Amino acid sequence: MATLHRSTTDIWLPLPVAAWQDTYKTLHLWTQIVGKIRLALAPKINHWWHSTLYVTPRGLTTSTIPYRTRNFQITFDFLLHQLLIETSDGTTRSIELAPRSVADFYQAVLNTLKEIGIEVRIWTMPQEVAAPIPFEQDEEHAVYDCEYAQRFWQILIQAERILTRFRSRYAGKCSPVHFFWGSFDLAVTRFSGQRAPEHPGGVPNMADWVTREAYSHQVSSCGFWFGGGSVEALFYAYAYPEPEGFKDYPIQPQSAFYSLEMKEFILPYEAVRQANNPDAMALVFLQSTYEAAANLAQWDRPALEYNPVVKR
Repeated sequence: MATLHRSTTDIWLPLPVAAWQDTYKTLHLWTQIVGKIRLALAPKINHWWHSTLYVTPRGLTTSTIPYRTRNFQITFDFLLHQLLIETSDGTTRSIELAPRSVADFYQAVLNTLKEIGIEVRIWTMPQEVAAPIPFEQDEEHAVYDCEYAQRFWQILIQAERILTRFRSRYAGKCSPVHFFWGSFDLAVTRFSGQRAPEHPGGVPNMADWVTREAYSHQVSSCGFWFGGGSVEALFYAYAYPEPEGFKDYPIQPQSAFYSLEMKEFILPYEAVRQANNPDAMALVFLQSTYEAAANLAQWDRPALEYNPVVKR
C-alpha cells in the first residue's frame, strides 16, 4: 500500500480568529461546563491540574473522574461530533455537538449525567471571559461549525505532539501537557523546585487566590493559544517570577519576539504553519525561551535536564 504524504500546510491548518470566532466562543463555554464538572468531582491536585482536559486522537477528554464507587469520563469527539459520557459500569451516553445554545448544552449534560446516577453542582459563571453570562441563561452563544471544530482539534493534535516532545526532555517536576478551559489554551509547565514570591494577582477575570496557587513555585511555562480579538493563534512562553533581562534575552527563531502587552514571548502560529520544518521551528522556540528563564534565574539545569545523548 502506498504511503500518503501530506504537506505541512495540510497538517498545520489555517484557523484565523475572524473565520471561526462564533464557534470559538460557543466551544470555549462548552469546554468550561465539562471542565467544571471535573473540577467539582476530581480530587484536588496542585496548581489546578485536576481541572484540565486532555487531547485525544478524537478530541478532548476529562480523563477518568471518580464518583463514589464508580468512575466516568466525558469526551468531546470532533470526528463524530458527539459529547460521549462513559462509566465504569458499561453505561454510555452521547449528546450531539451541533448548533445549540450554551444553556441547552448545559441542561443536556447535567440531565444526562443525572439519568445515569451522577449528580454534580458547578458554579455556572464562566471564567476568564469578558461579560460572562451564567451557563443556564446563555442563549447568545449557539454556533457550532463542524469544519472549524475539527480544525481546532487537528491543530491541538499537532501542538500537543510538539509540547509532549519538549516535555520529555525534562527530569524535574513538570506538568502534563493539558488544556486549560478557562484560558482555552494548551500548556506545559516546568518547575525549578524553588518557591516563588506570592503572585500579585490582578489577572483579568480570574480570582487572585486561584492565580496564587497556580504560581506558588518558580516556573517556566509554554503552550499554544488560539488567539482572541485582534490577536491570532500563537505559541507562547513566559516565566514566573520573570527574571531580570528576560524580555531582552536572545531567543529563536527570528519570527519570535517578546510582547510587552502580553508579557511573554510569542511565536505566531502562521509563521510555524508556513515554515519548511514547523516541528523544528516550534521546538527551538520552546527550548530557547526555557533557557532564557532557566539561565537568568540560575536554575540547576544539570540536575533538572536529561542528558541529550540517548544510549540505545
